[in-house]
Amino acid sequence: MAKRSLQASAEGIKKAKQAFKRKGWTQEYLAAEVGLETRQAIWKFFTGKRIDRHVFHDICFALELDISEIAQPLSADESGFLDIPANLSLEIETVVKKLRSVYQENIQAQCGTVQILDVAQPIQFQDIYVDIEILEEINSRRWLEIKKFPQVWKKENNCLGVADWPQTRGSGMEAVKKYTKLMVLGKPGSGKTTFLQAIANSCNLGLFQADYLPIFVRLKDFAEDIRGRTQINLSNYLYESFINLGIHEQELTTVFAHGQALILLDGLDEVVAQDSNKIIHKIRQFTEKFYKNKIIITCRLGIQNYKFHGFTEVEIANFRKPQIANFAEKWFRSVAKHPPGVAQELASRFIQKLELIGNLQFLDLAATPILLNFICLIYQFNEDLPVNRAEFYKQVLDLMLIRWDEARGIQRDKFYPNFSLLHKIKLLSHIAAITFPQSSYFQPESHLCQLITDYLVQNFNTSNDTTALQLESASLLQAIEIQQGLLVQRARGIYSFSHISLQQYLTAREIVTNINTQNLAELMNHLNEKYWWEVFLLIVSMLKPADELFKAMKEKIDNLSVKNAKLHNFLTWLTQKAAAVNTSYHPASVRAFYFTIAMPSEYALACSQELAILLDHHLAGNLAEDLALDLALIHGLTVSLGINSEIFLARFSALSLALDLKHLLATQPDLQTSLQEIKNQLPSPSQGGDFLKSWWQENGKNWTEALRNWMITTRQIGHNWRFNQQDLYDIQQYWDANKLLLDCLQSPTDISPNLRNYLEKSLFLPGEIKLETGDEN
Repeated sequence: MAKRSLQASAEGIKKAKQAFKRKGWTQEYLAAEVGLETRQAIWKFFTGKRIDRHVFHDICFALELDISEIAQPLSADESGFLDIPANLSLEIETVVKKLRSVYQENIQAQCGTVQILDVAQPIQFQDIYVDIEILEEINSRRWLEIKKFPQVWKKENNCLGVADWPQTRGSGMEAVKKYTKLMVLGKPGSGKTTFLQAIANSCNLGLFQADYLPIFVRLKDFAEDIRGRTQINLSNYLYESFINLGIHEQELTTVFAHGQALILLDGLDEVVAQDSNKIIHKIRQFTEKFYKNKIIITCRLGIQNYKFHGFTEVEIANFRKPQIANFAEKWFRSVAKHPPGVAQELASRFIQKLELIGNLQFLDLAATPILLNFICLIYQFNEDLPVNRAEFYKQVLDLMLIRWDEARGIQRDKFYPNFSLLHKIKLLSHIAAITFPQSSYFQPESHLCQLITDYLVQNFNTSNDTTALQLESASLLQAIEIQQGLLVQRARGIYSFSHISLQQYLTAREIVTNINTQNLAELMNHLNEKYWWEVFLLIVSMLKPADELFKAMKEKIDNLSVKNAKLHNFLTWLTQKAAAVNTSYHPASVRAFYFTIAMPSEYALACSQELAILLDHHLAGNLAEDLALDLALIHGLTVSLGINSEIFLARFSALSLALDLKHLLATQPDLQTSLQEIKNQLPSPSQGGDFLKSWWQENGKNWTEALRNWMITTRQIGHNWRFNQQDLYDIQQYWDANKLLLDCLQSPTDISPNLRNYLEKSLFLPGEIKLETGDEN
């Protein structure tokens, strides 16, 4: 009893009553002030009975009393039992130095390593940590109009990612230096805990606040440890962690009283609902009582419906490319155990992969540290990014919905009766599939709540009380934001999915789950909308089999080819020309080749061979003779069309060189002769600039047309198709649709071999033309 309790002396009781009277409090108020649920301990204090030492200290602190003047002096036996030296020195520098030295190993054990998901061994903290950046304005608190969002984020991220609203970023450590009371908010997996560990490690090593005592507390553990204990507060709890280290309460109290502690409270969101109010109350008591100390609390966004007095709130920003690159290099070195040079090379290739246009979805996900770790893990095993994206996104959802909390032993509160994991996914899919076709990634809270209400009505025996349903829907929305972070509040009352790629996956999942003839027809309406392409790629990889979807895509493409007469005629020519050349390339590859070299030179598709090479990689080498000759002639015609009389002299050499095709016409002497006759019509540069200018002004157009007619007659190329803007738009739509079909064919998909063969061979054929070898069935 002696070790755990103190009592007031007669003189101490007198002084305490005087202080109590000056405060003007009741015993009930004083009990609440020191975190007691009843006033029994207060009554015992004022009557000189023994009470818990922690409570005794808190009462004295609240009444601004010196404990040594109030407490009954300890007997010799009690002093010996407590092992309190008679000459205990409370000079603050000495005390802090002592406590730092004895507590150093504890901080190292708590914060010196990181346990990374799916990695068997802990990693040394300094080997993996990347400095975070913070936003001093919380995005979800800003009053912004929803119409402004697409103007910013569509432009910056090509509709594939959602950045933090443009504002100044700052260093996380600079914010800690700047503010004594800090609430660090962030999305799930954004790095809140590792940031606190970084602060604790820096302080422990004397690199930051070397004259402070760092104390790291997981609030989840605090809540569980004090459950059922009524007369204990945060300071008592911290005292207990020092008991076995030979530290006396008075020493720790001295540090707190002088404000020389760096208190790091991690994971307020991880405290279950039944303990939440109690823990918040105890934190508030501590921060108000020991207000001089430096205190940092972390919490997920969306849960902070209360304020701690005097605290500045900041938000952890998404990783930028330099941070992603830094993390990747550290990951490949410390987690994958590669030598520094190899790790650097791997990280460089990794970043190059992420920056490819087709991988922007992964770059978007990599902005969140927990997902960046997951992507690095996959890349380590395959030296490539995931091919089956549908399976990858499924694993990401599993990570965000289940595994991230399970790995840390966190049980989240159930936010709706019988609302299972499957219901969470189905609800998110329902929301995604309705909002995505609207091409608006940002949704008002009221709309999302209505969608949630609709889902509850359809799937649960809900109340008919409209107000109650609205409240339940709002609570569900907030719970999804807090617990999984899959829906995020971008500004007050404006939400979006945390990552566009996850919205695309969930949209695809909903379509596949409810696929039928009508839905398939509706899906085809989005074939030429580029922001839907990823959804198509995901759907074909999820359907088992995907034949009906491919047939619908092909039918839509064929319809595109016949609705515009010029496009149809162009494709007819394309088919005939490609069939006439002598080559062993894939037939569709040859058609793709001639498709682009026939485009007007100023058009984006002109001479782009990306798709042709995708169909047959041999096209990337030395071109077959026919194709090389036609490409060279098209180039010569393009040079000629770009000349006017003012620049004819300057461009003469380029034109002459472009039409110097002896090496390509060595086996066709008649063509070489006839082309030379056309070249011979050109004047000689020696005739002077004025003559050349005058000649081109009078004869240039006719000469160019003669070259064009010769190409049409001899090579069936160089036609002036006279495409207008609508024609070019339809051509681009047709090209894009074929490109999407090819991408789908080359992605992981379940399709019958005969249908695959037919589709590949029929690319860029007019709709009514059917291959004799084709088989759709």
